[in-house]
Amino acid sequence: MRAIILAGGKGTRLKPFTSTIPKPLVPLGDMPILEIVLRRLAASGCERATMTVGHMADLLMAYFGDGGKWGLSVDYSVEDEPLGTIAPLRLIEDLPEDFLVMNGDLLTDLDYAAIFRAHVESGAVATIATYEREVTIDFGVLGFDAETRRLTEFVEKPHERFSVSMGIYAFSRSVMDLVPESGPFGFDELMIASIERGLDVRAYPYDGYWLDIGRPDDYDRANEDFEKIRKRLLG
Repeated sequence: MRAIILAGGKGTRLKPFTSTIPKPLVPLGDMPILEIVLRRLAASGCERATMTVGHMADLLMAYFGDGGKWGLSVDYSVEDEPLGTIAPLRLIEDLPEDFLVMNGDLLTDLDYAAIFRAHVESGAVATIATYEREVTIDFGVLGFDAETRRLTEFVEKPHERFSVSMGIYAFSRSVMDLVPESGPFGFDELMIASIERGLDVRAYPYDGYWLDIGRPDDYDRANEDFEKIRKRLLG
């Protein structure tokens, strides 16, 4: 099992924490976010991880080195320009038939081996880890007839539930046929292209712990949660 870790972004939503260090090196407790990801990958049986790096790449490469400290091999693919979430895979020439791809700023107790195994057994082009999130609309929501404008419905601060991407994917190498030869290309574009072509893309629903550390309030919550679930995350 091989993992590609997307770690090339600038982390602008997490400023000021990311003003001087790349987001994957922002600490939770006594270790960087990405170190937690690597430890979980190694515990799941991952033998090799390739980090796609760009912004402050030297700091990431200096800290993680060859990965031996965490029980797996780490190498790097350097982006000369921002390429989005999927186009960086284009720079990796030795992608295996099936592989994991994930963001480098996630906190989760997902079993990486389980989603990888489910993907391979399904024969799908892509398998997307999904999580159910509840969103609250902080307003009173009105429904009304478009012609008469007569009120037909009112809901105060409704709650909606959505299945969202966790930023963790299992891909078959054939998915690269959808990636253009140059320029940035994102996960959203990949999903739209896959659906348009009728490709077999599967969901992998998960109901354990997951947090995308994208904003300062997410980071605050992650720090609060980390010590409580540290053993579960690190084994």
